[in-house]
Amino acid sequence: MAPPQGQMRPGRQLAVLGFIFVVLYLLVFFAGASGSWKDRLEPKLGLDLIGGTRVTLEATNSVDGKPPTAENLEEAREIIESRVNAFGVAEAEVVTEGNRNIVISLPGENRNLDDVGEAAELRFRKVLKAASGSGVAEAPPAAMPTPSGSAAPTGSATPSGAATPTPTGSASPKVTSSPSGGQGGMAPASPSATPTPSASASASPSAAAPTASSEPVPASIEEQRKLVEQKVGAAAWQAANGLQAPADLTADPSLAEKLKPFGTLSPQEVAVLPAQMQFNVPTIGCAQLDQRPPASISDPKQQVVSCEDGASKYLLDQAKVLGTDVSDADAVLDQTNAWVVSLDFTGDGQGKWTSLTREAFTNEGQACDATALGQDGKCRVAVVLDNEIVSSPEIQGVLTGNSQITGQFTQKDASTLAGQLRYGALPVTFEQQEAQNVTATLGASHLRAGLLAAGIGMLLVIIYAFFYYRLLGSVIFLSLILSALLVFGALVVLGRQIGFTLTLAGIAGMIVSLGVAADSFVIYFERLKDEIREGRSPRSAVPRAWIRARRTIISANAITLLSAVVLYVVSVGTVKGFAFALGLATVLDLVVVFLFRHPIMTMFARTRAFLSPRVSGLGRALPARNQPTQPRNPRAKEA
Repeated sequence: MAPPQGQMRPGRQLAVLGFIFVVLYLLVFFAGASGSWKDRLEPKLGLDLIGGTRVTLEATNSVDGKPPTAENLEEAREIIESRVNAFGVAEAEVVTEGNRNIVISLPGENRNLDDVGEAAELRFRKVLKAASGSGVAEAPPAAMPTPSGSAAPTGSATPSGAATPTPTGSASPKVTSSPSGGQGGMAPASPSATPTPSASASASPSAAAPTASSEPVPASIEEQRKLVEQKVGAAAWQAANGLQAPADLTADPSLAEKLKPFGTLSPQEVAVLPAQMQFNVPTIGCAQLDQRPPASISDPKQQVVSCEDGASKYLLDQAKVLGTDVSDADAVLDQTNAWVVSLDFTGDGQGKWTSLTREAFTNEGQACDATALGQDGKCRVAVVLDNEIVSSPEIQGVLTGNSQITGQFTQKDASTLAGQLRYGALPVTFEQQEAQNVTATLGASHLRAGLLAAGIGMLLVIIYAFFYYRLLGSVIFLSLILSALLVFGALVVLGRQIGFTLTLAGIAGMIVSLGVAADSFVIYFERLKDEIREGRSPRSAVPRAWIRARRTIISANAITLLSAVVLYVVSVGTVKGFAFALGLATVLDLVVVFLFRHPIMTMFARTRAFLSPRVSGLGRALPARNQPTQPRNPRAKEA
């Protein structure tokens, strides 16, 4: 009997399969490959196979210690995952654990993960006042006058490659307008200066800030303040609460002794104090302020205190431009070959930035105290990232275009900062609680165990195939070998192109795919036996059995593939690797089924060995076909 759809030419399908192999392994050896031939054949391995770093971050919403919402924790996880992937890390596993923790796992021992958990909350704030941040209770000297008649920080700046000369000839890190647009400029203030208040500080309009007791605060923080009040004593608290400006210890030497207990407070205790108290008490220094918990100064609607270079303590205005007003950030080289972070603002953000620089340039309402003015008598704007001041340049004009954050950045520093700003500020702040390394030795033992399990699984399938199907078992053996070669080549290419890494879970997914492949063999070969029993010749039974088994094989593989896709979408971590490996192996098994298994069976059907029950593995199907056909009961229907 002729095949239902005409004579098949198996050579064409085999040629297509050969072409796929050639292209795949050309990519393996030459597409983005480097090193020796052995190195080019190595897929990327995951944390559990080669060792790596595991870090646990504990999340807090603010200084009150409340746990974050589930939505904020998930958003933070996605941002951290984006940051880690931006570093080029292969198969970073970032998962939430409980209602506070995020766990990061990276291949490679001793990976530095200090930056990925930073909140990266960017704030632009005017500098209202400046004082010494030494924390020593000493009488402050008067601020030095400048040509504009205002007090300004003294000291020499350390030149950076991005600095440009100012009218006074100094140079330091600054924020400037990008070459692509904007006008005006921002002159830098000396980062090494140690500005101190003068007697005029209390006479400025900014000195009329609300007292510490008038600030509305959450109940939990108010309770913590009461504990701090008990620790420092009623006399010290009352003295600090009554300060309207940085304490002038020369006028009242006894005040130094009263305020001395504030120097013994921990950073966590200092963080709950009102901003005015943190700034006005001279015994609170930068050593305490720089170690405050994350998010201590994150509220954009509050005045805050922060330090620059660990020496200068600044009282900062409300944040009128936020990190969310920045649309993009990139680490680039400026005209002097220094690394800077270029900022592109959103539509609304550009308007806010222009308005802020206008306020600073004109010192609107005389808000900036004489101690906070730059060398040309203009206000300064502090670029605040989390709890730290990156720079505090003087505004020399109204900026209407994009700007740059410049400083003594290395390429790594600039890229890290740009990545944090580009992927957004974390809605939750974190503290690192645990860091551990999975040794390469343990990973190697996992790899050996996984490969041994895969080898045993394949060996058992092959032994069963040859025992039950004999000659047809060679088809199963060759199909599994070809599938393994396709999967291996795909792993190498995918690891190099998209960063996919093979994990222990991925190996498990491939072992499961062996069962799917074995099912398709059983379906095809048993359908072939049925066709021969019905009286067809082996040559005609092969295409007929293929047509009837093909739909079942496709359906079974489609269900497995659909399950892998769903599992990949809804899962995280190693389960996602299992789903990807299972889906990849299933797809490549279908390629082998159509381009090798069916064509090679067509070729086998033309051989004499295929007609032998002992050799072919068709068992009793062929003898049954050669026996004379018995008359059938017309009323009986074959099952």
